[in-house]
Amino acid sequence: MTSDLRQDCRSDAKPLKDYVAIATRYVHDVIDGRVAACRWVRLACERHLRDLARAEAGWVYQFNPELVDVKTGKAYSPAQRVCRFAELMPHIKGDWAARGERIRLEAWQVFVLVSIFGWINRETGKRRFRVADLYVPRKNAKSTIAAVVGLYMLALDGEFGAEVYSGATSLAQAREVFRPALLMARKSAEFRARYGVLPNASNLAVVETNSKFEPVIGKPGDGASPSCAIVDEYHEHKTSELYDTMSTGMGARSQPLQLMITTAGDNIGGPCYVHQVELQKVLEGVIENEQRFGIIYTADAEDDWTELATLIKANPNYGVSVNADYLEAQLREAVNDPRKQNVFKKKHLNIWVNAASPWVNLANLQACGDKTLQLEQFRGEQCWVGLDLASKNDIASAAWVFRRQVDGEWHYYLVTRNYLPEAAVQKPENGHYQDWVHQGYLTQTAGNMIDLRQIEEDVVASAEVNVIAEIPMDSWGSREIAPSLQAEGFAVVDVPMTVRNLSEPMKLINALIDAGRFHHDGNLATIWMFSNVEVFEDRNENIFPRKSSAEKKIDAAVATILAVGRAMMGAESDASFDDFLNSPVIA
Repeated sequence: MTSDLRQDCRSDAKPLKDYVAIATRYVHDVIDGRVAACRWVRLACERHLRDLARAEAGWVYQFNPELVDVKTGKAYSPAQRVCRFAELMPHIKGDWAARGERIRLEAWQVFVLVSIFGWINRETGKRRFRVADLYVPRKNAKSTIAAVVGLYMLALDGEFGAEVYSGATSLAQAREVFRPALLMARKSAEFRARYGVLPNASNLAVVETNSKFEPVIGKPGDGASPSCAIVDEYHEHKTSELYDTMSTGMGARSQPLQLMITTAGDNIGGPCYVHQVELQKVLEGVIENEQRFGIIYTADAEDDWTELATLIKANPNYGVSVNADYLEAQLREAVNDPRKQNVFKKKHLNIWVNAASPWVNLANLQACGDKTLQLEQFRGEQCWVGLDLASKNDIASAAWVFRRQVDGEWHYYLVTRNYLPEAAVQKPENGHYQDWVHQGYLTQTAGNMIDLRQIEEDVVASAEVNVIAEIPMDSWGSREIAPSLQAEGFAVVDVPMTVRNLSEPMKLINALIDAGRFHHDGNLATIWMFSNVEVFEDRNENIFPRKSSAEKKIDAAVATILAVGRAMMGAESDASFDDFLNSPVIA
């Protein structure tokens, strides 16, 4: 192993494998269907092929050009070198470690590494990608890959005074990446000798270049200037503070890398989910970001999660680092025990889940989103405006619900507006609120209490465009705003929050979502509140909305339920009148 490292980590060494060819073959295998892959993996592969064509046409970025090592002055190929370096690192746990084996990259891992490190700016000679996101289920060796990247960025990136951080919400989690890197360095004497790496208890250091690699809890200290920031299990982060601090601290670096590795979680109000949505838009071409790489290994929305084929699709290291028998046993347990299903979906299928006893299917709800929906599109059409104003110092919501008949079936359309006071937005724990205000999903009102007049003004203004049939409100919050809306001529309906009033519209909304006949405006705050709704079911199979904790708001969902409930009654009235016209009964 010592001689291999001495020979093969030299900048002028010839690789034993053609890693670029391996990555290219993987890309084609995915696109051609020889490798089972979800939509997001296919889009990442298609993006790579498009970029290769652009590079051939003289694009500013080129793939795997010959570069010159700043230390030795010798030529090397960046994609080849990083993969060769990875495969010279030793395994540090399990049977492979016991046998003294080195890492052997799977094709998908090669694709990830050559993508991150192989794309180079033609004019500057610096790396293209500054942000790299890897969403992959547990036990698929993402921490191992992250550790390799950290070591490479510490020793081989050519950055004087390199600062590599493994950041997380706890020391234990931060060490999930740092510890494998530390053990790899300790087990590789040649690596330490060649690059002057000192493995200390709390960090890895290179004295010659004044470089370090260490775990960080929360944000790094003042004066930190990360050249590489690895954020592990981002779904556990309640705010984006650590990620943002790492990012802003990279300003002085010429080619920094921010690597995020995670599985899915259950808080779509957190920064990780927002981060994934942004990545999906990049992969779809909706957002242009040439400096961000990302790939998401998961199931497709239409996949049956109980099928073995879905499990294999979501786990690229199925049967390699993640034991096939173990995964299949976990699948059987989840199928037989509903209490384990959400955990299984999160950890082993990389599917974002909602509440413990969810009201709606989150994937289906997301699929119903249509960000083109606006009140103007329903000019002159009848609607029901549900208002949930139960809280004055947190979120209040208004929901406009329309009905249209499409191919003989009724479709429901939802446009929402959510409000909260400035004081609530600015609380440190409400980073997701701040993001949503910036994105237009929440309306911030001045002070520490919601300005109900703004909500009233928005409802009144909408009546210039839409025909408001009724304004259903919960009795708790209707006292202050109802009289003034009635004075404006609106039919305000007091709807007590009882099973009788909520059960049927909840069941209808759920059925419409699953049937693809419920359409909403894609408001992320609204989706989050829908996902927070847990279902309480009584002995008569009636259902009622509830939330597991105070911070998991459901206001937009409640407002929608109120509006749909009154729309259902309107639909019944319309049907009765139509029946009368078709078959009048005259006494």
